[in-house]
Amino acid sequence: MGILSAMTKSVGGLNAQSFALENISGNIANTQTTGYKRTETSFQSLLASNGGRVSATTSGGVTASSRATNDIAGSIDSDDSPTSMAIQGDGYFVVRQKAGESDGNSIFSSEDLYTRRGDFSVDREGYLVNGSDYYLSGLKLDPDSGNPVGDAVDLIKIDTKGIGAEVTTKISYELNLPEVPLTQNATNFPDTPDSEKWDLNGATAIPATVTADDSDQFEENSITGSAITCYDANGTPVNLQFRWAKVDNSLATDVNSTDTWVCYYKSDSEATGTADKWTQMATYEFTADGQLNAIDGDTTATSVDLTGLTIDGATIGDVTVRHGTGGLTQQADSNGTVSISEKDQDGVPAGDFVDVEISDEGKVIANYSNGRSVPIFEIPLVAFAGDSALRRLDGEAYSPTSESGPAVYGASGSIVGSSLESSNVDLGDEFTKLIVTQQAFSANSRAITTANDMLSEVLNIIR
Repeated sequence: MGILSAMTKSVGGLNAQSFALENISGNIANTQTTGYKRTETSFQSLLASNGGRVSATTSGGVTASSRATNDIAGSIDSDDSPTSMAIQGDGYFVVRQKAGESDGNSIFSSEDLYTRRGDFSVDREGYLVNGSDYYLSGLKLDPDSGNPVGDAVDLIKIDTKGIGAEVTTKISYELNLPEVPLTQNATNFPDTPDSEKWDLNGATAIPATVTADDSDQFEENSITGSAITCYDANGTPVNLQFRWAKVDNSLATDVNSTDTWVCYYKSDSEATGTADKWTQMATYEFTADGQLNAIDGDTTATSVDLTGLTIDGATIGDVTVRHGTGGLTQQADSNGTVSISEKDQDGVPAGDFVDVEISDEGKVIANYSNGRSVPIFEIPLVAFAGDSALRRLDGEAYSPTSESGPAVYGASGSIVGSSLESSNVDLGDEFTKLIVTQQAFSANSRAITTANDMLSEVLNIIR
């Protein structure tokens, strides 16, 4: 009888709306859950067999099923934690679960799982674990080259040991020399022509060194070029001081040169008598417009190689001083002093581990007390052909199914450091669906009541 069928269909409607209510309430409960993907409800009609007669077809019942929204991203918000990360676009992190402990050390499942929840932090053993207790996997990087060590993806474990010292091998030294240097001699004799130049007493060559006895006269006729701290192989800091003296241009090696300078560094601050105190680094020639023309007679040079550099008895070794293209000029300066535009070197002392952070390139960066930041792991992203068919697990994690296909490394998405992906639940939409579901449930209840009233009328006929 149609009345009984109507009641059955309405009961099915109640069940379907109850199913939808479950999904809606779960979505509302997870509006603040990092990386949560809302579950939508799909409804399908069920038609009874009608023997092929189209005109006899009645509207069917209904059943409900869940539909995942794994492919719909939530908004990305900044986060204070340096180890938090979000995925912009397509992709999932590769994670594993902890299976237990042995002798105080964690044991992990061998099964790879996947998540977009990126609220990771470093645990007591150095692993990166998110708020749902899933542990992050990555590719180990060579700290020197930054290239992956093999292609095996494994759990990321941070090594908190310090790093050793690095000896200085390169110095970047870019500056402007004043056209007229304000030397002590020029100050004492301001009206004397060429008093700002270093008088070499008729010498036909610039001396390779300056002794302690001649140091005062040299310093009176030169200007400071600043100093830079370098490091030997043990990480011991060494103070490298530069000094510049302008000399007579008759010592120039190129006809296009109009001004000649010589730079010295202090090689032995404790030298006395005839011992060398200053050592020549190089001779520099400039054109009339203040551009560098030659270094030690080489018109193509932009750097100076110092072989076996030794300062106050500390041997640094071979060092290249780079001036860069256009980085060394001679232009008028009202103060008559050297103006430094760049001064840096590549050596560092030994450093203690400080912390880690996640870069926007998807790399785990270890920071050390000596200022070094070293990439130690790369975080891969995987994609699925059908990510909405992934099996959902507790804590915003997923496992592959036959419908989703296997994980494929090299997802098109990118990692955003110090950020988190929020839930993709829209609370306003969920409340709208809640009202519609409630009305549909009430309507199905009303249909059952009506069918029951009609059935009662039929039963009353036989009384």
